[in-house]
Amino acid sequence: MTKDECFYLGKIVKKYSFKGELLAKLDTDEPGLYENLDALFLDLRGNLVPFFIETSQLHKSELLRIKFEDVNTEADADAILKSELYLPLEFLPTLADDKFYFHEIIGFQMIDVKFGKVGLITGVNDTTSQALFEVDKSGIEILIPMNDAFIDKVDKENKTIYVNTPDGLIDLYLEE
Repeated sequence: MTKDECFYLGKIVKKYSFKGELLAKLDTDEPGLYENLDALFLDLRGNLVPFFIETSQLHKSELLRIKFEDVNTEADADAILKSELYLPLEFLPTLADDKFYFHEIIGFQMIDVKFGKVGLITGVNDTTSQALFEVDKSGIEILIPMNDAFIDKVDKENKTIYVNTPDGLIDLYLEE
């Protein structure tokens, strides 16, 4: 299993008990969906390693308290502390037609109501306060804020996202 076949679920943030229990901060709006998993993949030195779960339960709503099989001591827990957690992509919940996961729109065309064909979505930059579509137009990168007010329609079947951006936004990238 590789990271390309998985999605980031969260990170082990601290030990919970002397018996190897850990607390993981989940990167999701619905942590309850992941309360009863059988296994997770942990990123250990760049390799995804499966860990089987004995028990798990939500802790203070946003943390998941996990007891892994064969992690029975504080030393065992220390060895995997701060590890990132991953699950295969098929574990992602299905979204409504107008919603999408960032990984699934890579390769979609972007069409602006006024401008026309903007280009191909090559990625999503979510390291800023406002996530951005990264769009390639003939070798020029155009960044479009991922704002609900700008997104008119998501056509998953035809791999196209229709947007209505502010006047001049796209032109800023194309002027020399």
